[in-house]
Amino acid sequence: IKATIASVLSQETMPKKSRRRPTLQTMNLLLLTTIVQGSRAFSSGGAAAATPKSRTSPPSSRSSVIASARRPRDSNWEDEFSSSRTNAEITDYLPPWREHEAPQQKRDPLDNGPNMPKSGTDVNERNMNRAIQQGFKQKFQFQSTDEFKRPHGQPDYFSGSEATSSKSQPFQPFSAITPQQTAPSIITPAFTKITSQQQQQQQQQQQQQQQLQRFGRDAQTLVRWPRSSHDPPGVSSEFPFLATRVGITLLSTLSTTHSFAPAHQPRAFFPRLHSTVEESTNGEIATATASTTEMPQNANVAQTESTSRDKVMTFSYDMSLEPKYEKPTYPGTGNGLSGDSGEYDIVVIGSGMGGLACGALSAKYGSRVLVLESHIKVGGSAHTFSRMHNGGKYSFEVGPSIFEGLDRPSLNPLRMIFDILEETMPVKTYKGLGYWTPSGYWRFPIGSREGFEKLLMEQCGEDGPKAIAEWKALRERLRTLGGSTQAVALLNLRQDAGFLATTAGSLPFVLQNPDVFADLSLTFDDLSKTVDEFVTVPFLRNFIDTMCIFCGFPAKGAMTAHLLYILERFFEETAAFSVPIGGTCELGNTLQRGLEKYGGKLQLNAHVDEILIENGRAVGVRLKNGNVVKARKAVVSNATPFDTVKLMPKKEDEPKKLTNWRDQIGKLPRHGAISHLFLAIDAEGLDLSHIDDPAHLVVQDWDRSLQDSQNLCSFFIPSILDKTLCPPGKHVIHVYSSGGEPYEPWEKLTPGTEEYEAYKKERVEVLWRAVERCIPDVRDRVEFSIIGSPLAHEAFLRRDRGTYGLAWAAGTSAPQSGILGNFLPFPFPNLKTPVDGLLRCGDSCFPGIGTPSAAASGAIAANTMTHVDNHLKMLSEASKKDPMYKFLDAGIMGQVYKPLVQGFTPSPELRTDQFVSGAGVSPVDYTAADPEVSKRVDL
Repeated sequence: IKATIASVLSQETMPKKSRRRPTLQTMNLLLLTTIVQGSRAFSSGGAAAATPKSRTSPPSSRSSVIASARRPRDSNWEDEFSSSRTNAEITDYLPPWREHEAPQQKRDPLDNGPNMPKSGTDVNERNMNRAIQQGFKQKFQFQSTDEFKRPHGQPDYFSGSEATSSKSQPFQPFSAITPQQTAPSIITPAFTKITSQQQQQQQQQQQQQQQLQRFGRDAQTLVRWPRSSHDPPGVSSEFPFLATRVGITLLSTLSTTHSFAPAHQPRAFFPRLHSTVEESTNGEIATATASTTEMPQNANVAQTESTSRDKVMTFSYDMSLEPKYEKPTYPGTGNGLSGDSGEYDIVVIGSGMGGLACGALSAKYGSRVLVLESHIKVGGSAHTFSRMHNGGKYSFEVGPSIFEGLDRPSLNPLRMIFDILEETMPVKTYKGLGYWTPSGYWRFPIGSREGFEKLLMEQCGEDGPKAIAEWKALRERLRTLGGSTQAVALLNLRQDAGFLATTAGSLPFVLQNPDVFADLSLTFDDLSKTVDEFVTVPFLRNFIDTMCIFCGFPAKGAMTAHLLYILERFFEETAAFSVPIGGTCELGNTLQRGLEKYGGKLQLNAHVDEILIENGRAVGVRLKNGNVVKARKAVVSNATPFDTVKLMPKKEDEPKKLTNWRDQIGKLPRHGAISHLFLAIDAEGLDLSHIDDPAHLVVQDWDRSLQDSQNLCSFFIPSILDKTLCPPGKHVIHVYSSGGEPYEPWEKLTPGTEEYEAYKKERVEVLWRAVERCIPDVRDRVEFSIIGSPLAHEAFLRRDRGTYGLAWAAGTSAPQSGILGNFLPFPFPNLKTPVDGLLRCGDSCFPGIGTPSAAASGAIAANTMTHVDNHLKMLSEASKKDPMYKFLDAGIMGQVYKPLVQGFTPSPELRTDQFVSGAGVSPVDYTAADPEVSKRVDL
């Protein structure tokens, strides 16, 4: 085959009249071989990283945005180059100006290596390898992935609407493909053996070599390959200019009016959908795929029966299919029949952290806001319920329990919002997180770098110094990205051209750290890629995984951004975890006070049945009681994407883009459900001196998946610090599993039946044992206990199938991620939708799962709906509230950019009658116009 390609290429050196036109078969063969052999060349970054020299330079910091996002992790290509290939062959796959990095002596370009003969055939093969490699570099963007299979069971990434076949075969090097495996449609007998033409080709080697060198230089010029610390001065000096050029190009592209609108057609730069297929122990498909094909009923359950550490678990359902069971109802959640008709600027569905933050900030911006909550309690997952027992009141948390940075001004976006709204929430603090692992109990000391290094020395034994060195290397690798968290905050962001003005305050940081552009892709990429490069000590890898698991994934599947806050904040002396006094419900209560302070309104027990759409625009909602609430500017859904699509029944005349959006959003992979165990215990004579903190993680087996609900769980004893939660001499404990509990075994059970009660006890036995690690006689001390099944979790928190949240693993762009997903591996659907005036917020939007992240998504939605001038004023005011917030101010550069972008804010689909007089007119500030606005019942 290579000889045939040589024959084709050799014609370039012949007179035009003597050339033969290549047949279609020959061209197909050349294309196939280029893809196969070129894919090996494309993984040369792994080969370079494997050499001693290049290991000293962090690979990801010097890699191109495209290459770092496209190369799959755990690939065997790197091993192939670093172990089975000779040094001479490795150099052949390096860019021409980096050949000096390989551990070898200079040699003749036609030399096949010290252990390979210089026969004409081998020389010819070497030149063909080089030609294919260089040709692939010049056209390094994949145009098709159907023929390109990932190695060792890696997911197949694709850009169409249908999943690739689960029968995809592992990638094989071209040399391993036999004639029987080669497609007969593009191979003829003339191509299967070496002919005498090779002798003629060998006589033309010198001419071909010159041609290939020119070809390589052209490719080098066109494709700016990654630089490294070993680049020649003439090459590396171009990097700041190149990075700046890339940044300007990206910013100018994103600054268009519809930059953040969902892309109408998927582009090939990043795949729009990817398979989440994993293989179970019996070799069958274990999880669903994000495709239009309905998956086996037991697929979600099968993956949980025997989990391994490297398995990434997700759960998938088709929301277009009606469930074949009746949803249970529970007393204490409300009937959803409240809510009056009315008209507002903005209607928010759901009072979780995202919905309340969006509503409160929108009210502060001057909009008339109504927040509708189906439950009788505010706060979404962050709320508290109480039970009376023997005349005493016991209050339990139902959702998040570990909060950092709420005690003082910090980088926590939730705390920032509290301060912007000028609301306070009393807390008590603690300085550690307890771990109960197979090796015993240990404690992570927050706010102490020395304490953490001491922990590494204690737990890693002989590998202690190595673990410390690896931890410092990881921090150094992410130092620039980590520093960006104090250059631009999540509250600076908005999804229109106005972001150029509101983030302009970060310009000094960018000028000082131009390499931040090279790491843009890394921010949203799979964290495990970076961890794998620097961390080998098992204890440290385990710790990093547990720090990420609160976002739903361990390091494999989590965004790099999830670790940045921890690296920057958790090791400062002022860092501390917080317990809200009065329970987690105080988070929602604090935001509610801010909402109502600025004239917003919250309606509880008001269930939304449908989002009303007229002429492609969301114009309001219909409540369960039949009342209609109109929205002049926008409707914002704080519900999960799976619950949001249920509020938009399909219409015959609806736009096709809405149908596609609903279908894709409704089939997105998700995390599993959560099981809860609530305990009220007698603390008489209970000695807890062996623990210092109320929050604890329990791991049964490090070799099993941390997403496994029977392996990882947490327990929280807030009454250690907050004595208001239970009577004196008692404690309340909330124990909950990781978000990997399969829903299928529960959905056909009827609450109250013997079968249901028995299954509840079976599934929460692991939670009992977890608490017994800390309190061995806990069962004897129980005053009463409550088991919360996924059915109860679903009913109380209004989350379809009790899901922990969206589960799109980092590394590829999620469907409907907007134009940003075409340039970066953005793992979230856009907060904007194909329906004008309909936005989303919450833990299914950027920046993801977690109370602070959900609140930040609400702030971004509120910023997007207001004029950029209002946003800049808010940032300026916030920057003066505390020195910690000084970086929020966009400064003089924000004012420079404002005239250029204010005509495009808000984006056209969010403008209402108040903008009729012209683009860029600031919305009405109702608070300034009417000081008694909070007393008006019409709002």
